[in-house]
This record gives sequence, C-alpha cells and structure tokens, in this order.
Amino acid sequence: MKSIVRVLPLKRSFILSVAILVLLIIFNFYGIYTNKFYFFKPDNYIFLLLSTVHFTFLYVLWFKIKEDELTDPKMRNIEYILYGVLLIYVYKIFESIYVLTTYFDYENHVIPSTFLPIGIFILVLYLILTGLTLLTFKYRKERVGEYKFDDMNHMDSWE
Repeated sequence: MKSIVRVLPLKRSFILSVAILVLLIIFNFYGIYTNKFYFFKPDNYIFLLLSTVHFTFLYVLWFKIKEDELTDPKMRNIEYILYGVLLIYVYKIFESIYVLTTYFDYENHVIPSTFLPIGIFILVLYLILTGLTLLTFKYRKERVGEYKFDDMNHMDSWE
C-alpha cells in the first residue's frame, strides 16, 4: 500500500480521478457494438448524474485538506452516498467484462474493429477509478480524520 501511496500522492490521484471520470462520462454515451455515440438515450445520463457525487466529494475533500478543517456531517453524508456510487462502479466493471465476453457470441455479425480495444480501455478505466476511489477514502481518513458521531463540536445549531 505504501508503494501505491508513493506513486499516487494526493494531488496526482485527484487529477487522475477527475480525468478518468471525464473520460468515462464521454464513453458512457458510446455504443460499443455500433461504434456510435448516443446522446438522446436517457440511460446514458445516469452515470453523469452519479459522477457529480464523486466530483463533489473530491472538491469537499480538497477543500478540507487545504483549509485544514475537520470532518463534518455533510462530508460524511456525501461519502456514504459515494459508497453507493462505488457499488455502481463495481457493477459497471462486471458489465464491461460481460460485454467483452460476448465478442465471440456475435462473431457472425458485423462488429466494429474498435470493440475490443475500446472495451478493454473502458474496463481498465473503471478498475482504476474504483482503486482511486478507495485510495481517496484512505486519504480522507489520514488527512482530514475520522468521523466522530458523538462529538458535539460537529453539531451546527443553526441548521
């Protein structure tokens, strides 16, 4: 784990997470079987909406580290939502593996030559994003601190 932290310090992992999220948002509109982009399918916008949770968490974590602040209930809630989004990333990994394994099922059909390279690239992006998300949780724990449920200092009486 120390070698991963040495290779991917906080700033580099943030930049890589944002770049991978942007690439996956773009590839979410891509039809791997047809080699076309589909912008009018409502299903393609689900990942875009879910990735806003990830972007928000990255921003909040960066702000907390930069301002040397402690955790708060809002950050905790965003992280808990991101746990659910992480499960969707894992689902997308298995979905990508399933789609890649259907390559030989449709060998009698016309499949674009970009099927395997783009499919493997998307799978690798999801794998890296899942690892970076877990690494981000580790950085939150180290740099910002634990969530203290019983601590009265985190209570905002004006809410």
